[in-house]
Amino acid sequence: MKHSKFIIRFIFSVISFLTIINVPLSYGAENRVFRAGAAVSNITPLLGSGIIGEWTTPPASHVHDDLLARCLVLDDGSTELVFVVLDLLGIHTNLSDMAKKIIEQRLNIPPENIIISTTHTHSAASAMGSVWMEWNQYPLDEYQNYVISRIADVVQIAKNNLEPARIGWGVAKAPEHVFVRRWFVKEPVKNPFGGYDKVLTNPRYSNKNKTQPTTKPDPDVSFISVQSKDGRPIALFANYALHYIAGTGKGHISADYYGMFADYVSELINDKRNPKFVASMSNGASGNINNNDFSRPREKKKNYERINYVAKDIAGKVYDAYKHVVYHDWVPLGSQSEKITLKVRKPNQEMVNRAKKLLQNADNDKNQHVRERNYAKITLSQLKRPNQINIPLTTFKIGDLGIASIPFEVFVEIGLDIKARSPFKQTHIISLADGYHGYLPTPEQHELGGYETWLGTNNVEKEASVKIANQILKQFSDLQSN
Repeated sequence: MKHSKFIIRFIFSVISFLTIINVPLSYGAENRVFRAGAAVSNITPLLGSGIIGEWTTPPASHVHDDLLARCLVLDDGSTELVFVVLDLLGIHTNLSDMAKKIIEQRLNIPPENIIISTTHTHSAASAMGSVWMEWNQYPLDEYQNYVISRIADVVQIAKNNLEPARIGWGVAKAPEHVFVRRWFVKEPVKNPFGGYDKVLTNPRYSNKNKTQPTTKPDPDVSFISVQSKDGRPIALFANYALHYIAGTGKGHISADYYGMFADYVSELINDKRNPKFVASMSNGASGNINNNDFSRPREKKKNYERINYVAKDIAGKVYDAYKHVVYHDWVPLGSQSEKITLKVRKPNQEMVNRAKKLLQNADNDKNQHVRERNYAKITLSQLKRPNQINIPLTTFKIGDLGIASIPFEVFVEIGLDIKARSPFKQTHIISLADGYHGYLPTPEQHELGGYETWLGTNNVEKEASVKIANQILKQFSDLQSN
């Protein structure tokens, strides 16, 4: 008993001494050095490349603003974490895998410590290959190989730029730019498969059949800020659950609001020293969120006017929050990456027969739905896909900040659910990371139907979001306990 009292008194004496000399106890940072580095590389495609994002792929005829690969590397002395954000609609999984393999060979950074995500701009060339819809492994095309080389380069440059740093994070509120694009309808609406849906995606303001949005958006703009020890800005990595905005010029290549947000943040921080400050915006859980408020008439804007307005406003809000960030001289880093197996949705025989009949009758102008023939082709291509796929889920720990990446266009409800149940004080959800496998609705939204749930737009089992969220939370828990 006497020995126990002595040990307890000794422990309290040590704690008191450390407190007096101001040694941080939270992360055990004594004699440890935290480092960070950032860089940018250009991934703008050649003019004439097909612009992906709509039902056709018109050739690019003008570059409004360059598409970039932006990178942030963090190092706590034992673990390196890498963020890469690409100004692309999406990437094929084999592109991400190949880039990570090169990075590991060149820089000795393990693949599970790397998240490669895309912004989802609809004004870019495709980096998913000409037959990406089939998900199988095909030879990489010329542009995909170019993007891979630029990813490896930007990570190497960012690692070259590593220097002693401090890190902090925060949240800005920007609710006025995010709106739910799926609305309930009074009377069910036809879908391309001969059935009916209870919701409509992107209804016009004038549509009298719509009633109310199906959920609520996430107003938070989460961000990480990194500075050198003397306070020079190194990077700002943001995350916002807003789909692309569009309103670019015909045939234009553009990074949409993501790139312009980065430009405006850089202007506000206004530090011209080298290495240059790097700002980036990653796509959050925005699969059913866009910038269109269908409850009121949409004001007509010139090309890029809305993009500029939203980007500048968000940048200003983030900058205001940035000025109040509390920085840490050292934080522990960690990562976990697991693959979960999901079933691939396949059409039943009735759907296959209907699709074949539609495609055989080329002169049929009495289709029930404007996209009926498009989805007839997609229905048949779905048969070529494997019966199941392995989905990579990577999670990072940065002190008491948790970050999860998901290779889908993730519905906002999923992101909000993970944030609410996360063991971390703050959590970021990065969509469209390390691959692209279509939309990820919740089981409840699947029951309502609508564009994002259609076969081919959504490709995996209807319970996939539940399995993904639970796996991410398990990984978070493991990271938190390590």
